[in-house]
Amino acid sequence: MKDDATTDVRDRRADPSPGSDGGSSWLSGNPAPALGRDAKRRNSRSYAALDLGTNNCRLLIAEPAHFGFRVTDAFSRIVRLGEGLGLGNSLSEDAIERTIDALRVCRDKMIAKEVIRARLVATEACRLADNGLSFIERVRSDLDLELEVVDRKTEAYLAVTGCAALADPKAQSVIIFDIGGGSTEIAWLDGQAPHAFADPCKRIRAWDSLPVGVVTLAERHGGIDVTRQSFELMVEEVSDLLSGFALAAAEAGRAKNFHLLGTSGTVTTVGGIHLGLARYDRRKVDGMWMRNREISTVINRLLHSNFQQRAENPCIGKDRADLVLAGCAILEAIRRAFPSDRLRIADRGLREGILMNMMREDSVWREGSQR
Repeated sequence: MKDDATTDVRDRRADPSPGSDGGSSWLSGNPAPALGRDAKRRNSRSYAALDLGTNNCRLLIAEPAHFGFRVTDAFSRIVRLGEGLGLGNSLSEDAIERTIDALRVCRDKMIAKEVIRARLVATEACRLADNGLSFIERVRSDLDLELEVVDRKTEAYLAVTGCAALADPKAQSVIIFDIGGGSTEIAWLDGQAPHAFADPCKRIRAWDSLPVGVVTLAERHGGIDVTRQSFELMVEEVSDLLSGFALAAAEAGRAKNFHLLGTSGTVTTVGGIHLGLARYDRRKVDGMWMRNREISTVINRLLHSNFQQRAENPCIGKDRADLVLAGCAILEAIRRAFPSDRLRIADRGLREGILMNMMREDSVWREGSQR
């Protein structure tokens, strides 16, 4: 299972890519004394990015490398902060407690790695919930952490920044999407990248943030006993929400070497199942290509499995067994709107985008090249 564990960080790297938005102090109080007590701490080169979504709390800590960065620690836990938001408007106390526990682990990891700069972002659950701001205040008072609730455009652009390096350099057009717990970000990259370090966000011709994700969709339609009929109802709901973007990006699929590029637990799960992995392995999934028929085979296999069978799949696990088909329904709606025989899978995204932006703003690669 890929969640609720400290991630294997060996050999994990990413290429730097310009983007937008900067980082800020990750402690809500005055961080300078805590981060500057001795020479060792002052010489720290660790950066951190935290993505608190509707379903997961994920942390990435990295140091600049010659081209990109080297991950030194990572953490991911399913917290289901947005549990119930598909039917109501408030974060539950149980969900808040689970999330506070996970954030405490993240805080301790950042302290242990002597992080000098971080950006801690919260997304759809905190945007939607009536008590989202009070939750942010509680995190500040209980953990001394400063969470930033980002808007949908920022979330979409960070996702693009984090995974656009995996786009086929020969592709004249790419649809990039990130299926989250409470929302789905999607963007059209028009034209080829002029060079490896070009800002991919400058090629965004259209983008959207759909107010639907695996948690909210599963809560509305049911995620345990999913029939072909209920699956199609989920696809239909997402297709309706996607129609405006599909119209704006109608020309995307006509370009030479067009393909889809997806980043999320849904697409990495589909990739892992296709490979028949006995245990999810990011190094085998990140960057892999899947053909249209291969994706359909995996989705059909999941539709013909029951909840217990999905829970026993090592690439899904019991904590995500009720969500995976909702994610597949979102993926299916995107595939129908933008037919393509190629999908590239990215096990990277928002956190990597945050790290790239902070390091670029600090000119770490230029400084590194002068050493």
